[in-house]
Amino acid sequence: MATIKIPPVLRASVGGEKEVGASGANVGEVLRDLATSHPATQDQLFSADGQLNRYVNVYLNDEDVRVLDGLDTSVGDADTLVILPAMAGGGARLGDGARIGGGARPGGSARIGGSARPRLS
Repeated sequence: MATIKIPPVLRASVGGEKEVGASGANVGEVLRDLATSHPATQDQLFSADGQLNRYVNVYLNDEDVRVLDGLDTSVGDADTLVILPAMAGGGARLGDGARIGGGARPGGSARIGGSARPRLS
């Protein structure tokens, strides 16, 4: 069983754990096993078409899986996966005080990814 190091932004989705074990022959299977065991991680890790979200970086033993075989990269029981989501930061205030981009979500829930760029009409 591979070890997955969980970033702080995802820990609430896995019961507060810093590391969890998951099974699979490759990176995709291990991450899907994680999502099966902890369903709250499914939408944070995977897009609707089942691919890894573009803002989620995964490392296998310190190697970015994108330069290996992506989700098809082989995984052994002694391997460690690290999930490093890209974080959108901050936000800005308009002249009228309205806030755009970034910031905490209502209800205190965290979400990884996104963009802090304002949309202009």
